[in-house]
Parts: sequence; C-alpha cells; structure tokens
Amino acid sequence: MNNPNFHTLLLKLIKNGLIAVLLINIPSMALSQTDTTKKISVVDNTKMKWYESFSIRGYSQVRYNRLLETNENLGCEQCDRSWGKNGGFFIRRMRVIIYGQINKNVYFYVQPDFASSPSSDRLHFGQLRDAYFDIGLDKENEFRVRIGQSKVPYGFENMQSSQNRIPLDRNDALNSAVSNERDLGAFLYWAPKNKRKLFSSLVADGLKGSGDYGIFAFGVYNGQTANNPELNNEPHIVTRVTYPFEIKNQIIELGVQAYNGKWVMPKSNLSSGVKTNTDLNYTDKRVAGTFVVYPKPFGIQAEYTIGEGPEFNKVTDSIEVRGLKGGYVTLSYMTKIKSQILIPFVRYQYYDGGKKHEKDARSYNVEELEIGGEWQLNKNFELVVNYTISKRRYEDFVLQDNYQTGNLLRIQAQVNF
Repeated sequence: MNNPNFHTLLLKLIKNGLIAVLLINIPSMALSQTDTTKKISVVDNTKMKWYESFSIRGYSQVRYNRLLETNENLGCEQCDRSWGKNGGFFIRRMRVIIYGQINKNVYFYVQPDFASSPSSDRLHFGQLRDAYFDIGLDKENEFRVRIGQSKVPYGFENMQSSQNRIPLDRNDALNSAVSNERDLGAFLYWAPKNKRKLFSSLVADGLKGSGDYGIFAFGVYNGQTANNPELNNEPHIVTRVTYPFEIKNQIIELGVQAYNGKWVMPKSNLSSGVKTNTDLNYTDKRVAGTFVVYPKPFGIQAEYTIGEGPEFNKVTDSIEVRGLKGGYVTLSYMTKIKSQILIPFVRYQYYDGGKKHEKDARSYNVEELEIGGEWQLNKNFELVVNYTISKRRYEDFVLQDNYQTGNLLRIQAQVNF
C-alpha cells in the first residue's frame, strides 16, 4: 500500500472510532453481485489492493415541516419527530454506506446513520442501521444467505430505500411491523440471474425499485427490531414471495409476505399502572400483499396488511392482542424535462391497530392523504414538496382520547454522494 494520504486518513478514522473494518482478500475471480440498492461488478481481485475491494457512498436528507401548519399538536412519532410544536429544520438522515464484493461468494454491507434521535430532546447520534454479509451458495450467487442486521423482507415499501422512496415517510400500516425495518438474524434469498439483474435495473434506472431481496425469501430473526436485545427464546419467522415481470414496455411486480412470532413489551416502554400479560409476551403475526406497476411513466404502488399484535385498550387500561389492518396506495407519474426528472404523486393510507414499539403498544387509527412531487435536478440533488392532510387517533395509558387532525406542507432536500 503506497498511498500516504490514504494511510493518514485511515489512521485518523480508526483512532476516532469511526471505522473498524477487516477485509480478507481471497484470490479469485469475482462475479457480479447486487446489493439492496445498487449493482456491483468487481474484476479480478488478485490484482487489487485490499482497500480497492470496497466502496463508500451515502446520502443526506434535511427537512422542514412547519409551513401552512394548522395543528401544532399533530405528531407522528413513527415517521418524523420534527412534526408539530417546537419542530424546526431537521436532519432526517445522514447515511454513510461501506460495501463491497470481497470474494466471488462473499459480499458485505455496513450502514450507520448519524442523524438518529435516542430521545425527543437529543439529535444527531450515530446508530448502526445495517451490518451484514451475504454468502453465495452457488457460482452465480442465485442462492445466498444474509447474516447480520438487515432489513426484514416484509413489505415492498419497508425494503425500499429512503433514498429512492417518493413519499417522505413509510406508511403506518406495514412499517408498524418492524421499527426501522431491520432486525438481527439470518435470511435465505433466491432469485435467478436474470431476475437479479432486473431488480438491480429497477433501482439504477430510477424506477423506485425496492432492491434485490430475491424472488423467494425465508428468514429467522430476533423479533425485537434493530439495535434491541432479544427478550425471549422464540425467534420470529418470515417468508416472502415476489415476482416482477415485463408486459411490453411496462414492468409489474406482485408479492405476498408473512411473519409470525412473540413480541416482548420492553419494561422501559410501559407506563406505570398499565395492565399487561404476566410474561409481557404477545402474539405478533401478519400477512400482506403487494402490487406494483413501475412508473413508465405512470406508476402504482399498493400494499395491504392484516394480522394480530399487542395494542393498548383504553376500556380495560391494558395491553391486549388485538386485530390490525391497513394499507396504502401511491399513484405517480414520471416525466423528464431535458436532463431533469419530475415525479408528481398522490398517496392515501389507512391503519387501524397497535404499534408495538411505541409506549404501551399505542393504539392508532390513521387516515392520511399526501399530494406532492419529487424534482431531481441531477443525480446528486433532489427536492420533495409534500402537502399532508392527516387524521390521527393515537392513545396510550397516559394519553387517552387523543384525536388530532391537521394539514402541513413538508419540504425535503436530499443530496446523494
């Protein structure tokens, strides 16, 4: 290694505790591999230095949500904590991604976020989002096992990167299944080579794909969501089948997914006085369907979920296993103006059920309409303007009979690097 500038930078990073990555070069000819958002092609790594076998990229999002606001008490803990009273300019995400195909059958992906909020009065903390490696089980990597902390294959929009998604936040119904969309476990993915190539192109061509999570997926994971310890000895089980296909110039994707497990209510998420099960274990199971027409130029994205999970019941002041249901539909249209891209969209969403990862498994009823557009000035800068019309009932043991309605104009600037 003969690059003194690189050595100096690397030593500084290690000294400050920002990076500790061990890469092992195994002589071989590397095959093309696709990560969750981008296609990676690597040549003969026997001729490469170790630091040439991985890449760094990322993105940042800055928001302001207070324009034309009609109710400062309307909030959304799940989506964006800068909604409402005392909200101001807000760094929603600051992601740096380190990834690489270090061997023909070994791929790694690490993604921290430096804009996490551990509490309502603390911002911009670093937190691990992804840390996994893929092990290919055949020469084409059509079968692969993903081990580590990664997205749980449940819901198209859940797996769609925030860097690519058109609406500013994920829908309440499917996102309430897995907070931050991630957990620690092992997942088997399978897709033939041609479908893996298609998954990659749906992202690379700007068609708002979800990434490569296989035609078939099966996995086991802790079930307490990312960066939280396991609290029982019963892992969650998830499976998903999805299939994209082309009809003339259009691409359509159909999918179904389901998971089952036991959710343990963390004691730190319980109000004093709320009634619970003796062991704090609750049934947690769902099934969902997905329908996507990619925007060429008109697009439709729709999902719906049903299931059972913990939810606060104000009649009994207790957390109980109750039914849940909800979904969304997003309509979009992609048009190009010279070298720029404009995507107007409309999304309606509905959810009736609990949110297990919030205080007392907070009970929700949500109806929301969003009208907006994404303007891509170039590949490095995007601007989204989104007018939200929201009706939200959200109740826990302390906050009961809480029904809020309101409208607000939201703006996000995003830089990709």
